[in-house]
Amino acid sequence: MGEKLLCAIPDADIDPDGVFKYVLIRVHSTDKRGDTPSKDIVRGYAWAEYHADIYDKVAAELEKGGSLDCECIGGGRINHNSQQKKIHVYGYSMGFGRANHSVSTEKLKSRYPDYEITWADEGY
Repeated sequence: MGEKLLCAIPDADIDPDGVFKYVLIRVHSTDKRGDTPSKDIVRGYAWAEYHADIYDKVAAELEKGGSLDCECIGGGRINHNSQQKKIHVYGYSMGFGRANHSVSTEKLKSRYPDYEITWADEGY
C-alpha cells in the first residue's frame, strides 16, 4: 500500500520560472510491515517567504490520510529559466540546513529531462 502511494507522488514540483526557495522532503510510508519504503521529493515555490512554509503545506497535504509521514532533509534555492531550459540549484535553508543538491538535481532531471540542470553549494 505505502509503496503505491509513494510512486504516485511526483519527484519534483517547482514554479515554472524565477528564483525561489525549495525543500528536499523525505516521504515515508507509515506501514510498519517489513521495510518502510521512502522517497525523496523536491518542492519549490516563489510564494514561500520561508522554507518551512513550503514544507508545512506539502507535509500537511501528504500526511492527511495517515498513510505517509514527511521529514524535511534540507533546503536551498532554485533559479528556473524555462525559456533557456536551465535550472540552477544552490544555497541553503536557515531552518533546515543545506539539502543534498546532487539528490535534488537528480529529482529535477527526472521531471525536466531536456533541461540543463546544475548545482553549487555556494550562495544563499
